[in-house]
Amino acid sequence: MMTKKTISASRAFLILFLCQMITALEVPLDPILLKELSQPPTITQQSPKDYIVDPRENIVIQCEAKGKPPPSFSWTRNGTHFDIDKDARVTVKPNSGTLVINIMNGGKAEAYEGVYQCTARNERGAAISNNIVIRSSRSPLWTKEKVEPKHVREGDPLVLHCSPPVGLPPPIIFWMDNSFQRLPQNERVSQGLNGDLYFSNVKPEDTREDYICYARFNHTQTIQQKQPISVKVFSMDSLNETISANLSGTDFYGAKPLTERRPTLLTPVGSTSNKVELRGNVLLLECIAEGLPTPVIRWIKEGGELPINRTFFENFKKTLKIIEVSEADSGKYKCVARNPLGSTHHTITVTVKAAPYWITAPRNLVLSPGEDGTLICRANGNPKPNISWLTNGVPIAIAPEDPSRKVDGDTIIFSDVQERSSAVYQCNASNEYGYLLANAFVNVLAEPPRILTPANKLYQVIANNPALLDCAFFGSPVPEIEWFKGVKGSILRGDLYVFHDNGTLEIPVAQKDSTGTYTCVARNKLGKVQNEVHLEVKDPTMIIKQPEYKIIQRGGQVSFECTIKHDPTLIPTITWVKDNGELPDDERFIIHKDSLAIMNVTDKDDGTYTCVANTTLDSVSASAVLTVVAATPTPAIIYDRPNPPFDLELTDQLERSIQLSWIPGYDNNSPITNFVIEYEDGMHEPGVWHYQTEVRGTQTTVQLKLSPYVNYSFRVIAVNEIGRSQPSEASEQYLTKAAKPDENPSGVQGIGSEPDNLVIIWEPLKGFQSNGPGLQYKVSWRQKDVGDEWTSVIVANVSKYIVSGTPTFVPYEIKVQALNDLGYAPEPAEVIGHSGEDLPMVAPGNVQVHIVNSTLAKVHWDPVPLKTVRGRLQGYRIYYWKVQSLSKRRRRHVEKKILTFSGNKTHGMLPGLEPYSSYKLNVRVVNGKGEGPASPDKLFKTPEGVPSSPSFLKITNPTLDSLTLEWGLPTHPNGVLIAYTLKFQPINSTHEFGPLVEIRIPANETSLILSNLNYSTRYKFYFYAQTSVGAGSQITEEAVTIMDEAMASRQVDIATQGWFIGLMCAVALLILILLIVCFIRRNKGGKYPVKEKEDAHADPEIQPMKEDDGTFGEYSDAEDHKPLKKGSRTPSDRTVKKEDSDDSLVDYGEGVNGQFNEDGSFIGQYSGKKEKEPAEGNESSEAPSPVNAMNSFV
Repeated sequence: MMTKKTISASRAFLILFLCQMITALEVPLDPILLKELSQPPTITQQSPKDYIVDPRENIVIQCEAKGKPPPSFSWTRNGTHFDIDKDARVTVKPNSGTLVINIMNGGKAEAYEGVYQCTARNERGAAISNNIVIRSSRSPLWTKEKVEPKHVREGDPLVLHCSPPVGLPPPIIFWMDNSFQRLPQNERVSQGLNGDLYFSNVKPEDTREDYICYARFNHTQTIQQKQPISVKVFSMDSLNETISANLSGTDFYGAKPLTERRPTLLTPVGSTSNKVELRGNVLLLECIAEGLPTPVIRWIKEGGELPINRTFFENFKKTLKIIEVSEADSGKYKCVARNPLGSTHHTITVTVKAAPYWITAPRNLVLSPGEDGTLICRANGNPKPNISWLTNGVPIAIAPEDPSRKVDGDTIIFSDVQERSSAVYQCNASNEYGYLLANAFVNVLAEPPRILTPANKLYQVIANNPALLDCAFFGSPVPEIEWFKGVKGSILRGDLYVFHDNGTLEIPVAQKDSTGTYTCVARNKLGKVQNEVHLEVKDPTMIIKQPEYKIIQRGGQVSFECTIKHDPTLIPTITWVKDNGELPDDERFIIHKDSLAIMNVTDKDDGTYTCVANTTLDSVSASAVLTVVAATPTPAIIYDRPNPPFDLELTDQLERSIQLSWIPGYDNNSPITNFVIEYEDGMHEPGVWHYQTEVRGTQTTVQLKLSPYVNYSFRVIAVNEIGRSQPSEASEQYLTKAAKPDENPSGVQGIGSEPDNLVIIWEPLKGFQSNGPGLQYKVSWRQKDVGDEWTSVIVANVSKYIVSGTPTFVPYEIKVQALNDLGYAPEPAEVIGHSGEDLPMVAPGNVQVHIVNSTLAKVHWDPVPLKTVRGRLQGYRIYYWKVQSLSKRRRRHVEKKILTFSGNKTHGMLPGLEPYSSYKLNVRVVNGKGEGPASPDKLFKTPEGVPSSPSFLKITNPTLDSLTLEWGLPTHPNGVLIAYTLKFQPINSTHEFGPLVEIRIPANETSLILSNLNYSTRYKFYFYAQTSVGAGSQITEEAVTIMDEAMASRQVDIATQGWFIGLMCAVALLILILLIVCFIRRNKGGKYPVKEKEDAHADPEIQPMKEDDGTFGEYSDAEDHKPLKKGSRTPSDRTVKKEDSDDSLVDYGEGVNGQFNEDGSFIGQYSGKKEKEPAEGNESSEAPSPVNAMNSFV
């Protein structure tokens, strides 16, 4: 998708002219429009160029075309007119050009072989089909020959030749034995591309008499068989015994033991060979070697690498397979065969030629009288193809002249066309490897604009979602489309809208104010037409009160709320679900307008409940979990599971039924709700119990249905609300008689594991389902819709059968029927399966990229023909990668990204692109086997965007009135930088901003000196880059100019004044005197009554003085070494360490919280008070101590 921009009238005409030159304009398939407009013929369907027909069926040569008036059809055969009326076997389908040749009643397909071409003609021109070569399929018999037995010595090489008959098309070759089982193949034994079976060395186990080569002819669905080949391998031991029995001891030397030997090539012969392959085909190279031990094969490409993702190794690496070959795959490929004794090699020179392929195929032109246009036909190939033109099926050189037409090689230029210029042109591009033929009409119409979208169409969307308003149109010349909002609104432009080429207006994010009437106007030189559509943007539905998690006791009741808010014009519906399923059909569940109530809750109600609110435009949901717990039991009553039933009895024994009765056990105060009956099959699964049925809790007898050939035992389990009882004792055994199976296997499927097989699988019957001994399965299959007879095989003890040699991914009818010694089960139902898938053959064509914006692109492609998918279409996969940034002009490491679009889609969005960059992409089709070939790489470029912020902003060299700014380029320019913008403003001490100054700087600058700034002032800077699209993200920084030198010197002078120094010295002296007094009084503290009191009581917690350091221990506790309290100055770790001051008062109490009494004694330990933790700051709520004062000074 590409956003349209508003353009002038002259530019609009030029762009319209160019679009008409390069873009095909198809007449829309509107029924009313088609009835009114004339259109030249267009071939819509035709048979393939090389058409091989089944000689057993009628020949149908397709030719379908459309046009107005409807075209008539004619045919040529081998270049001359084919008179259909003269041949009674040839008819034409009504309203069609398709030929039907009836050969079912005595006709021969060979009589109608030849080259056919169809012409579709009306008054506006004639279109022709490809040359369709009709050939009859052939499946000849093997020529009779005498096949001699092969006698080989152990260890020698061996080649078994197949030499299949030449058929059309060539047959598929495979080797099997008399039991139709594929012969095992491995590195030692394998089949070559020519169908021969190669043995690198033979072993005794290779001896057998049924080496059979089969040739399958797919078109006729026949298989031809060669005479079986007998191979006898003589081992060294047996050979020596034979010689010993026939020779005397003097003459016996014995056969030589096995001799190991280096590899030699069985195929191809010689040291070099050549191979020519066509572009787009599959290249197959083969090397098969003999030797002992068995050689292994390795492939290399001289002077290059094998292509990644297109190279495959098959046949145990003996075959190199390269798909979708191109001219780049030409070169020399070497296979090397190696074993421990040596190696040999072979070089294959590959040349890739190319049949013609389109570069630009001609496309239909719809012009108005007087207009100009061109038809372009460009093709490539190897050798380069020759381009020739025809008009209405006649070579242009001999066609009637048209003055408005000029042929210039691969281009036809039309100028000033008139209505008589309408015709169908054919372009033929051919070389020795093939040809391309394309029809393209020039239809000269003069049609005023028409809008095909119904008038006053109403569109409704939810807010913040995209809105798409249609304006389908037609006209000749191609009309210009404009959109308006409201009756007198201005033309819509800008980034808020996306204008699509088909006239659709897209509002990517619709808001409430987007509601209104929109007018689409289509105009060309013949007129103008407009149409109104209406858009309503609705409020989204929201759940404003969600259900909440609940825990409830068994037997209680619970309620979940769900209140919604919605657009008043929409009608919501509220649905409740449990565990993602419907609510139980139970009257205990009561749904109100805004809630769900559950009465008499049981254990089964446990789970997740979800409220879902739906409108015609949106849906929301919310969930909550309900947990059910056991209710508190009444002490007087004990509830428990019931006791098991007993006295089981079997009566009324019949072949297919029996009656079982029992006596219930005690229910343990909880009524029995039901009984579960289980059975054991003592014959097929002894010890394993299976569910049979269940009955109400009031029932003690049940009639049971039985299966044949089962040795039954039964048991009964009672169930109440608490749970299940233990099983009862088993009943006596009862053996039923054998019978034919009643049912067939279930789960029958047909899925191919390889391109040439069909794997039929089924769920085998269980033992009791066999109904008798000798259970087997009859597996039947036939290809669907081709009239084949059923092919059947009977197998036993398996649940899978592989059908080999099938065509790739074709439908098969399959059925599997059970049988035993007494007969067959009823006729089984048929199921449809498919043979194996293969990789898709072709790449999607016509890949187009439409740029939506700088980070989003839309990709379109043509779907591949379904028959080339060769499997079940899963979707399309886009590989895309960034080639380079257009701003940096350097390549980067290629990191491919992948997006997959499911189903048969023809377009997809590529998000997350980088602006102003070059990208490549290709598209591949995907089936169950894997990816098909990639389309040619498509190059596209994204437009410019806004840049990222500059990579850095540094501010250096501050002076009194200037600052230097330096910056780096944006990491992601996202375009061509056109300028930088700098904004700055001063900030004062209270963080108030001053006036904002803006400067625009050229894009090539990386630094700037700002002058005339205020001294000692802080500035804040905002800096960002710009492209032509707009401004990018900004980067901010702050800086300060230096202060005035005179002011700085005055601040220094204050600290050096004499009066200030003297004041500080006096304060220090005063503090020193106070400290001396404190130390003297502390030393006298032990002589006071407090000390005597301590000695008298002899408190056991008081410890004696430590002799080693002389410190007091008796007053110490866990807080002895805590940091000083607030008001103190401490080291950086906020602690006063012992080694810093042995005389610190902290060693004798809790920091400085201890106080001195009037007589100088230290009483902090006896105050019974602990101070609160310090608060932030230097203030203290207690009286300052000398230590505090000293610390605060220091």
